[in-house]
Amino acid sequence: MRVLIVEDEPSLAGAVRDGLRLAAIAADIAGDGNTALELLDLNPYDVAVLDRDIPGPSGDDIAQAIIASGSGTPILMLTAADRLDDKATGFELGADDYLTKPFEMRELILRIRALARRAPRSTPPVHELAGIRLDAFRREVYRDGRYVPLTRKQFAVLQVLVEAGGGVISAEELLERAWDENADPFTNAVRITVSALRKRLGEPWLIRTVPGAGYRIAAADAGQSESADVASKAAHA
Repeated sequence: MRVLIVEDEPSLAGAVRDGLRLAAIAADIAGDGNTALELLDLNPYDVAVLDRDIPGPSGDDIAQAIIASGSGTPILMLTAADRLDDKATGFELGADDYLTKPFEMRELILRIRALARRAPRSTPPVHELAGIRLDAFRREVYRDGRYVPLTRKQFAVLQVLVEAGGGVISAEELLERAWDENADPFTNAVRITVSALRKRLGEPWLIRTVPGAGYRIAAADAGQSESADVASKAAHA
């Protein structure tokens, strides 16, 4: 999951980003309205967390832009204004949820996950594919009934692959969806994370490398016809 945080207080924005990362949620920060609009044009986000009072276009303006774009990105208004009239105005602008400052990080995370589940394009919180059962809400993974402990980044990568339903996901897309905008596009992080994830899931390998295209999840017996050299590359890529 990838979230946009629009907040002009650097300390608060950084704390929210760090808290979301601990929950395996990638987060980008925009300190003003213009930066927020630029990031929304560049990246797809599962949820947008908007402070209403920011430099440049306001949080209200950003909300209207999101609605007008037709992207369906859920909006959570994050603001110090707790009057009912202020909340009503936010909802009238298209906000899906409202959280006033100060707030508990756990509540923010729960609200973000709830919004992502309700989004029209989102998939169920529990996914099952090729013997893998991934519970996005509890952040738990099982393979054939066996619990598999994963790091936050391994979980994020596996979630993207499982949600693809066996489709091929490129390394670039994995980097875009499981890391934030500060990730180096030339890094080996995706390859290293996928390799470690394979080992955590155990043999026979479920994550297969599609040469020149990316990665996909396939049932353990679905790759028997693949050549030995490709299987070897999948195990070490």
